[in-house]
Amino acid sequence: MGDMQGERVEVEITGVAHGGIFVARHEGRVIFVSDAIPGERVVAQITDDAKSSFWRADTVAVLDASPHRRPHVWDSAALEREPGQRAGGAEFGHIRLEHQRELKRQVIVDSMKRMAKLDVTVDVAGLPSGETPGALAGEALADEDGTGWRTRLRLHVGEDGTPGPYVARSHRVIPVTDLPLAVPEARQVAPLGQKFVGAEFIDIVVPSTGNPFVLVDDPASGPAKQSNDIVERVGDRDFRLDVRGFWQVHRHAAQTLTTAVQQAIDESLFDARAANLDLYGGVGLLAAAVGDRFGQAVRITSVESDAGATDHAAENLVDWAGATAVTARVERYLRQVGTEARGADRSRLRAATVVLDPPRAGAGKAVVSELVRLEPAHIVYVACDPVALARDVALFAAQGYEMSRLVAFDLFPNTHHVEAVATLVRR
Repeated sequence: MGDMQGERVEVEITGVAHGGIFVARHEGRVIFVSDAIPGERVVAQITDDAKSSFWRADTVAVLDASPHRRPHVWDSAALEREPGQRAGGAEFGHIRLEHQRELKRQVIVDSMKRMAKLDVTVDVAGLPSGETPGALAGEALADEDGTGWRTRLRLHVGEDGTPGPYVARSHRVIPVTDLPLAVPEARQVAPLGQKFVGAEFIDIVVPSTGNPFVLVDDPASGPAKQSNDIVERVGDRDFRLDVRGFWQVHRHAAQTLTTAVQQAIDESLFDARAANLDLYGGVGLLAAAVGDRFGQAVRITSVESDAGATDHAAENLVDWAGATAVTARVERYLRQVGTEARGADRSRLRAATVVLDPPRAGAGKAVVSELVRLEPAHIVYVACDPVALARDVALFAAQGYEMSRLVAFDLFPNTHHVEAVATLVRR
């Protein structure tokens, strides 16, 4: 560490960076500052000066406040707490909701310009509040502060057995008395203030049908024994999955992404009989979105590395005789298909629509390369990280695919995360 650790400096915040941090400069050096807003002048305490290229700091006082600043939605993460005592997971909670979306828009635009050399126009659309089940994306929010939407959350357990979130940018557990981003059902069952000595974490799951679950992971008794199927309802369709399986966190995210993927597909390029693919398919949500838009004749293969999710996908996609679910790593599956395809199979791949929904790290060079070898007609890319998306868009562009459409959604209010759906078309 250098000599500035713990020192306080006055800085002007000039912009937002990916990751929920903000940009300032001090004596020519870049400082990434948390808990600030562009346009503000703040006092920042240096927390990390180990790198020569930039430092990190936390806001400890605001000298000139942005008109977009508000009292933090989570007292446990508020500026009034010492930086080392602020809960993580709500790093935009001090910013008015509409400006959070503007900052997320800026990050998307900047990422596309820097990494993909594209000038894009995009808005970040809000979802209904978690307090209003059944509302459709685009309706007015019932709860304008962006709370009450998380249906899944993990509480880590400290050495003394107390559950809570990690302190921001650390692995130290801090006890809290409230969980404002969680849906009301999760807040009601959250075991805050109880002791779970020996446990590592506690998962709270609130499915759209049935009762909430509190799942305790205790290494002393082996892996968590509780394994239950739950049912998530999206519109009129039910999806079965394991209680610990992946599902979108925002109460209205699954419906929002279903609609977004359906709208992202260019009908003039879609062929129901082609070898359509749903990559990183999970339990079949987006494959079903394709099937529901284009009907019973749709052929689509959902590819997922988690065998349990694949089993559920096979069940969830039973309405389509041409739908299958395959357990495989995406890169290996694409390589095998590309190697073995001949004649009519190759033609069906060239006519295919591919839904690509990778984890936060993105698809990456290997998957992109294997996918473009198949030459599908077009690709619908669902991304939860704008930098990874921009990097992959650049990779696709270098191999003959251009982005024809981009939309974005605020699936994670009061955090820096943002979801985007891009359509890529073969030139």
